[in-house]
Amino acid sequence: MTLLTAEAPAAGSLVTEQLQREIDDAAARGGGRVSVGPGVHRTGSLRLRSGVELHLEAGALLQFVAHPDLYPIVTARWEGSPREIHAPCLYAHGERDVAVTGLGTIDGGGQAWWDAFRDPATRLPNPRPTLIGLHECERVVVRDVSLRNSPAWTVHPALCDQVTISGISIRNPADSPNTDGIDPESCRSVRIHDCHIDVGDDCIAVKAGTEHAGTQVACENIIISHCTMVHGHGGVVLGSEMSGDVRNVVITGCVFQSTDRGIRLKTRRGRGGVIENLRVSNIVMDDVLCPITVNPFYFCGEEGKLPHVGDRAARTVDAGTPRIRGLHLAHLTATRVHASAGHVFGLPEAPLVDLAIEDLSVSFAADAAPGTPEMAAGLGPVAREGLRLGHLRGAHLARIRVQGAAGEALVAQDCPDLHAEVIER
Repeated sequence: MTLLTAEAPAAGSLVTEQLQREIDDAAARGGGRVSVGPGVHRTGSLRLRSGVELHLEAGALLQFVAHPDLYPIVTARWEGSPREIHAPCLYAHGERDVAVTGLGTIDGGGQAWWDAFRDPATRLPNPRPTLIGLHECERVVVRDVSLRNSPAWTVHPALCDQVTISGISIRNPADSPNTDGIDPESCRSVRIHDCHIDVGDDCIAVKAGTEHAGTQVACENIIISHCTMVHGHGGVVLGSEMSGDVRNVVITGCVFQSTDRGIRLKTRRGRGGVIENLRVSNIVMDDVLCPITVNPFYFCGEEGKLPHVGDRAARTVDAGTPRIRGLHLAHLTATRVHASAGHVFGLPEAPLVDLAIEDLSVSFAADAAPGTPEMAAGLGPVAREGLRLGHLRGAHLARIRVQGAAGEALVAQDCPDLHAEVIER
């Protein structure tokens, strides 16, 4: 039976009511820990409460059952703007001091949701649940748990303040649709560290809402450190939803294995917003399509296909013009690269300002498979292409080493004050 035709499980076969009662009772007492012991516990959506830690002991499996009736419709951020969506598997809204911890496993039962999404005949009218959705919360912690088979984005803090995500493991199949790992959106003071993320979309994506979000709120003061990223369309990504600004982001000490792209920034005309003050250091990548991309021509989604998005001629600057400035990257190694050593562009009407790349080492795969460096109109598959730059002001490249490029190691367009020290070997 498919997700849409199957009958909802009998209430007695689920622990939803029991667990929700324990969470609510703990909150009523002023807070505390609700423990889930070893064994399989089948449930629908659960609402997390202030002051309550949901703790999964070693050997515990919290198994979310894939039936839409178990995930009531709520209004929350979805892909950058308010939507009516199926409630996240674990959901908190407007709470404080919320935690999900322990050495147990949370399984979102994603396969049935993915199958329904892929088939127009069974696709639901409302978006799928995320696995952990934390909206407008303060002081939240997700620590040590193993997360797998998320119906959509896996951990999604939105409009939150003081978020700590540490020591977790996320595993979604490489072909599962829109199963991002961790997506802080319009949040402040976020720390993500010591996590392993293997997913079907971006591993970590820092977002700030779209032009349709209503209130524009920045995502700022973000530290991402000592994580491993596997598969996924990007290792650490900023955007494409960035209308509220993304600023003050530090990424350090991470390893990317077989991600499509490594450090990835994406936005487009009409979205507006500023990306500024990004510091990236000590990153190792292997078997990637393209290690660094900055793409203000991002064409994903229906609006992304509009002609002005991909126009390579200068257009009028207005409130919808995205701005990118202050990107400093140092000590990056990328081996077995396939498509391109890097693809970094500003807009012709709004150049990228203050780019510094120091100590970048890129070597190409001997059997490099052609791929498209970024999602933008006019770009096709390439293999072993050098570093391509465009529409930059104040760009400084030092100790750049490119090994095995099919053509020139560096090609720059509209970069009048570029200082570049590139060694081709």
